[in-house]
Amino acid sequence: MDEDVYGRLRRFLDRLPSGFPETPDGVEIRLLKKMFSPEDAELVMKLTDRPETVSDISKRTGIDEGELPEKLEALAARGLIFRICREGRRLYQAYHFVIGLYEFQVNRLDRELCELFEAYLPYIGLSSARLTSQYRVIPVESSLPDNAQVAPYNRIREIVRKETVISLAPCICKKEQELLGHKCEKPREVCLMFGDFARFYIDNGYGRSIGADEALRVLDRAEESGLVLTCSNARKLETLCCCCTCCCPTLRNIRKLKSPARYMLSYYQAAIDRDACTGCGACADGCPMEAIAEDGDVRQVLEKRCIGCGLCANRCPVGAISLRALPDRREGPPPTREAVLDIIAEERGIGRAPAP
Repeated sequence: MDEDVYGRLRRFLDRLPSGFPETPDGVEIRLLKKMFSPEDAELVMKLTDRPETVSDISKRTGIDEGELPEKLEALAARGLIFRICREGRRLYQAYHFVIGLYEFQVNRLDRELCELFEAYLPYIGLSSARLTSQYRVIPVESSLPDNAQVAPYNRIREIVRKETVISLAPCICKKEQELLGHKCEKPREVCLMFGDFARFYIDNGYGRSIGADEALRVLDRAEESGLVLTCSNARKLETLCCCCTCCCPTLRNIRKLKSPARYMLSYYQAAIDRDACTGCGACADGCPMEAIAEDGDVRQVLEKRCIGCGLCANRCPVGAISLRALPDRREGPPPTREAVLDIIAEERGIGRAPAP
């Protein structure tokens, strides 16, 4: 019976936008058993991937309305569903694994869970490689041209200054690697959430509430430490991560490929002024994708490897590196996270519940 529950839960999660693919050795089932009880799984599968009130869930499923709040709050507290608050009402929804349930386990990690994540996450990456990305690279702001042509959604500090609800959490990737015996020396408390995500993190103790000034200091520290800034691929900012190639599974895996730029969404790419370059190599030392090579007495950018993070420009002592906007990315990201998920669902040929 339990095996059937977890098989059904696997298929249910796979019908959500980012998917939950089956594997040859069944590691995904072992992961679900670790995270969900059979009762958890049954209730989660009765939800949709759109936020609903307790009353609406009760009417749709026939579950007694009096029983639902405590059960749904327990699932939300363990990061097994997502909850948002709108106009004093709590709304609940089933949520996809990445970006979502995986990150919500930041306070529940033990070595067994980390080993299961480590074994399964590459399958998630492979299944989503050709889909619209849920996140994108944010360039180091000092590396951007100082002109009005830089789109507002790429001026991350201006956006952060306007946010009123912000949370700061430990990086789950760094916590995971430390439990697996690979401690990272770079800053660990570097995951920023905004709006609905921030409230969810604060309410459930995944992260702490901070102001915009502290969030900006986190970004400064991340850039100084050589971390790549990535954020939700929407004009409305909800998540902002500061990633390293030793812990982040995405960066770690695409770095092994010949063309990382194909698999990491960015709106910029580095360019080196050969006349100004002294060939010192400071840029290459700081590049997370090994995208800078020797070219005689100077350096050159390997375009297939460059993900446009701007860390090289931040380190160049003579200002020979700048970021250029990629011409095929002028349209910009979708307006919201939900719009991104709608696009991914359409690309996968799966339906979503109607938007409220």
